Amino acid sequence: MPEGLLLVAHGSRSAAGRREMEQLAGLVAAAAPPDVQVDMGYLELSEPPAGIALDRLVAAGATEIVVVPLMLLAAGHSKSDVPAIVLEGRERHPDVSLRYARPFGIDHALVDFAQRRIRAAGAAGAAVALLTRGTSDPDANADAYKISRLVAEATGAGLSVSGFSGVTWPDVRAALDQLHRLGATRVAAFSWFLATGVLLDRIRGDLQAFSARTGVEVIDAGHFGPSPEVAALVLSRAREAAVGEVRINCDTCVYRAPFPGTLDRVGQARGEGHSHLAAEQRHQHSLHHHPTSGEI
Repeated sequence: MPEGLLLVAHGSRSAAGRREMEQLAGLVAAAAPPDVQVDMGYLELSEPPAGIALDRLVAAGATEIVVVPLMLLAAGHSKSDVPAIVLEGRERHPDVSLRYARPFGIDHALVDFAQRRIRAAGAAGAAVALLTRGTSDPDANADAYKISRLVAEATGAGLSVSGFSGVTWPDVRAALDQLHRLGATRVAAFSWFLATGVLLDRIRGDLQAFSARTGVEVIDAGHFGPSPEVAALVLSRAREAAVGEVRINCDTCVYRAPFPGTLDRVGQARGEGHSHLAAEQRHQHSLHHHPTSGEI
């Protein structure tokens, strides 16, 4: 394990969501070796910015730091925004070794967690609605469909759909309507989210409205939350990065190769996928510490 571990989360307007992320960071710190320093920063909406959290680790004496994106699907934040923070950190701290871990992606531990939650809720065999954040990244959206099938296979479901909280299709209501039209009488909903927040509140409302409108029973199996399983996965990703064994599927990544409809993203500079986030991080850092040594 490295001397320092920087967790980078998206950030939330929800106080409950922030508490869950802080609890997750606490679980990671408790499970890490005692000589590993753990800190957490955010891309937006919450404090501190990830760059400030990185500076705190360096000020505390960490010379080897692994940055772990707390991102469930590999989309713009983990492919662009967090790498921008790593590159900017290397410029400001040239004597510090900064390694970047891969996002969680499709992982057996997470699929197992979801299927156990569905079974514990008494919903094994029910049609599965796998609900997650929508992205503009086709690769990440496709992964959500793969996850829904894997969870359905593990729970003995005969039907499964993926629904998204925004940005892309189908939204949660449309995904649930698909199951209804296909004849589902019971639905097991699992929200592929690390923490609660505004989007999860909206999803819960959609589940209740769908059940009231159609009479279909919906069993809400929850979301990941601050769990030991997720904390263990964070440390696993950190160990991979520390020994240089990071492996990630880039076959359909729009930043790596031409992909229909997104040709302009090939080779795009890091931080430009959501450039306002990277820019905000640099601005916040300049306010709290000193100007950066150069552009990303």
